[in-house]
Amino acid sequence: MNYMFQAGFLGTKAPFFMDFVTLIVALLPLLVGIAITFAKNKKYTLHATVQWLIFIVSVVVVGYFEYGVRLGGGYETFVKNTHVSHDYIFVVLLVHIMISVITLGVWISTLYSARADAAQGGLPGNYSKAHKKAGIRTFIGIVLTSLTGIWVYLLLFVF
Repeated sequence: MNYMFQAGFLGTKAPFFMDFVTLIVALLPLLVGIAITFAKNKKYTLHATVQWLIFIVSVVVVGYFEYGVRLGGGYETFVKNTHVSHDYIFVVLLVHIMISVITLGVWISTLYSARADAAQGGLPGNYSKAHKKAGIRTFIGIVLTSLTGIWVYLLLFVF
């Protein structure tokens, strides 16, 4: 696993695994947006499949990230080389973690309720409005998670 800590590919002082995870996090809203267009084009099975695939890949990427942080020495190791106030970074990180955990819960709820509603014949159909609202909440959370994750990356490895 030494490759994880080699120089990254984004031209910052971040290791490879941080660059990889940040790239995925940055692309996540776009990927989810593409999946949403499938539903708008009435390709509901493709929409559901892609949403689940994006969710599973995201969970694996977060696991990879957590593994890299722990293996790399934890938060203190990554924060020691920045010129930004450690208190500020910590607050931004806490906001990012809170948003991402809430988003994870909303995303899981949206996926499972959609699966149950579809099995009962309510999607598309009677439950479509509720699902659309849940999807919008999930998408907003994913965008905020992405933006705050990129902000943490910039604070740690650019500024």
